[in-house]
Formats: sequence, C-alpha cells, structure tokens
Amino acid sequence: MFTGIVEELGEVTAIENLGDASRFRLRGPVVTEGAGHGDSIAVNGVCLTVVEFGDGEFTADVMEETLKRSSLGALDVGSRVNLERPMAVGGRLGGHIVQGHVDGTGTVLSRTPSENWEIVKIALPGDLSKYVVEKGSITVDGVSLTVVEAAADYFTISLIPTTLALTTLGIKQPGDPVNLEVDVIAKYVERLLGASHGGNDK
Repeated sequence: MFTGIVEELGEVTAIENLGDASRFRLRGPVVTEGAGHGDSIAVNGVCLTVVEFGDGEFTADVMEETLKRSSLGALDVGSRVNLERPMAVGGRLGGHIVQGHVDGTGTVLSRTPSENWEIVKIALPGDLSKYVVEKGSITVDGVSLTVVEAAADYFTISLIPTTLALTTLGIKQPGDPVNLEVDVIAKYVERLLGASHGGNDK
C-alpha cells in the first residue's frame, strides 16, 4: 500500500526487452536504502517488485499486462520517474490509499501556469469518469492529488511548486501519457451497491 506522496525523482538507466516483458533498471538512492529482494516500489504509480538492487539502483520485471495497462512501455533510458516505497505500518497517511494498481492511462491536454501554482488538464477514459469527483482524490503517475474540476472526459488538478519541482508532473507536456489510479474505495462502494441490488458487476 502506498500514499501517493512521491519520495524521489528517479531515472531509468536501462531497459531490457524480454519478449513478452521488459526488465527495467532504475536509479533511486532514497527508495533503495534498506531495500531487499521482493520488496515493492511504486514507479510512476505502478507497484513493481524489486528483483536486484545495489549502488542506488534496482531492477524490476514488467509483465506484458502492466505494459499494456500503464504508460511504462513509453519510457526510455533517461526518462525521469516518480518513486515511492510502501507505507510503513504506523506511519502517517499523507496522501490517500494507493494500491499501485493502475486503472488506465490519460493524456495531458494542457497546462495553465499561475503565479504560485499550475493547472493541468488531463483526458479521462470514459470507464473511469464515474470514479472521479470534484475535491476527490486521484493518483497521477503515482502522485496523490485533489481533483479541481471533474468532467465526463477530463479532469483538472492544481500543482503547487513542491509537486512541480519534485515529481515528473513538472515536466509532463501536452500529449504525454500518465498513469491513473482512481480511489479504490469508490470501486468497492460500487461493487457493494451492485450486489445489494442484485447486480453481478465484475
């Protein structure tokens, strides 16, 4: 479980094509401190398992399903990525409950700078629209954010200087893909309501 509070801006240092999968090597001295084989690290909001680690870097195997459902397949060597370790039991929940299970991808539509913040508009897949509400939470490339405006096919977020400086959201441009994870509580509520009304949503 993660909180969507990015700990480190990392970098892809190598990508190995394994046919139906890829092996990524990423630099992240902070998130690899104390890491072990089999640990989880969120990369742009995608929960990955540490295969090897050392010298401030770690490798993770990314299966075909993950490459299809997320924007990790669009990364190149040198790409910057948001990194976060799992939440420690007893720690503060600074963002919201994030699983690292990407629900889909969106596309940056526009950026509107202001004096102290920046409004970013992101295209929203139709099947995720019902889970996104004004003032609700959403995870964009692993960053826990509050929705400013929620429309049928897009939403906007307001980014403070800290988020712009310490995450990849500061360098994303219109046309760039981003990973989206909606609030899991909303999905559970939908499923429970469907069951209570005799529905069989899967």
